[in-house]
Formats: sequence, structure tokens, C-alpha cells
Amino acid sequence: MKVGIAGFGTIGKAVGRALDQGVEHLTLVGVCTRTPGKALATMADFTTPVPVVSAKEMAEMADIIVECAPTAVFMDIAGPALKAGKTLVTVSGAAVLAHPEVIDLARDNGGKIILATGALLGLDAVRAAAEGTIHSVRMVTRKPPKSLAGADYIVKNNINIATLDEPLRIFSGTARDGAQKFPSNVNVAAALGLAGVGPDKTYLEIWADPTKDRNTHTIFVDADSARFELTIENIPTEENPGTGKITALSVIAALRGLVAPLRVGT
Repeated sequence: MKVGIAGFGTIGKAVGRALDQGVEHLTLVGVCTRTPGKALATMADFTTPVPVVSAKEMAEMADIIVECAPTAVFMDIAGPALKAGKTLVTVSGAAVLAHPEVIDLARDNGGKIILATGALLGLDAVRAAAEGTIHSVRMVTRKPPKSLAGADYIVKNNINIATLDEPLRIFSGTARDGAQKFPSNVNVAAALGLAGVGPDKTYLEIWADPTKDRNTHTIFVDADSARFELTIENIPTEENPGTGKITALSVIAALRGLVAPLRVGT
């Protein structure tokens, strides 16, 4: 299957390099980015560099489009891909919440949306519990201040997190509200909401925590079938501390799952 990557930053470059090194049954055919010069420079040591194309061209040439671009341009990528009936693999749960029309767009045109969620464990259990009755879902995110630096909500509200010497709760509310205020920081909360009782019934806390050196997410689920608590500590990438190293790996795992003869997990 032919794969295109939209957004060639921290996540896109890692996915592209993995595909260039070889993933059985998958071939990288193009990238779409606002900085073609940087993309071409990144691909200089690829075994098989690919062209930089537009979103429309990518929708025509690829079977699978990996979307890891800024949230603001999500529809510029998702729209053409889904109208062409292609498979869209994205990490942006916040963008899916902000543009629920993409679900109908996929349904009406024979496309598919896959939300890669490796940065948050336990979603298989959450989806299974949602087939019964879930009483409550709560998520607590704790990130080192550097992983939240520059977030629009923090800048607009003049919240000083640079000199913290103890944890500071900077948000509490629904997962939907959190995804709107922190679209680049808590995509995992949006994914949790979509997997379980919905983003409006999923409670979220976000903490800037100077005692942490990893992006940490803990979920608490109480259902008629199970009660569980799960914690994951994601190592931030050097290039973009707001993104964990496991995020790109979750995309690669999702791509493998599309073509593998055995897929573990629902």
C-alpha cells in the first residue's frame, strides 16, 4: 500500500524514516509540508527520497495518508483524503473533536479514520468497557513545564510555569474543553473521550509539574465490567518536548496493523 505523510516535523520525520528503512507491504510515496526545503534536506540520506506534493496530489497518489500536521491545517489534509475514500491515520484527537464532520465525510465516501493512540495505554479496555456501562472516566496529565511552554492557553492567561518549584494545576474540566484549550498537548484526552463515554463526560486535569521529567497520563475508569487505573510516563522528544517519543511509534504500529496478518488489540 502507498503511504503519504502530511506534516514532516517531529512525528512525520520519524514515520518517514521508518518507512524508508522498510515496513513490509508499505511504501512511502510522498510528503506534504509547508517547508519543502527542510523536508528535502531531511530525506537527503533516505534510501528512496520521495517528492513533496500538495494535499490534493497526496490524496490522489496514496492509499493511506498519515496526518501529523499542526491542528490548524487538519481539514486541509483530511478533507481531500477522505473525499477520495482513502484511509487517514492521525494523532490529532483534538482535531477530530473540533471537526466531527470528518466522520460523515469518511462514511459517505468509503474512507476511514484511524486515531493512533499509543501515547495512552488502556484504550482497548476502555472501548471494551464502553460496550457495557461506564460510570466514570477521569484522566490526570502531569507534564514538566517545558512540555507545556508556549501553549496558547498558558500564554493568553499569563500563567507563569517557567519558575515553578511545586506542581500547579492549570486546567480542570471536560476532555472536550481541554482539547480545545490545549490542542497540541492533550490529544490523548480527546482519544480517551472518543473511546469511552464521550468527551463531555470525561473529566480531565492538567498539571505543570516540575517534579516530572516525563509526560505522564493516568486514567481512572469505573464500569460495570471492570474498574481500572493505568499510568503511562512518556519520554519527551528532544525536538519538541510536548510530544512523547512513543507517539511516532504508535503511528508506525498503526500502519503495520493495517497490513499485518495478525493484529493484537481491538
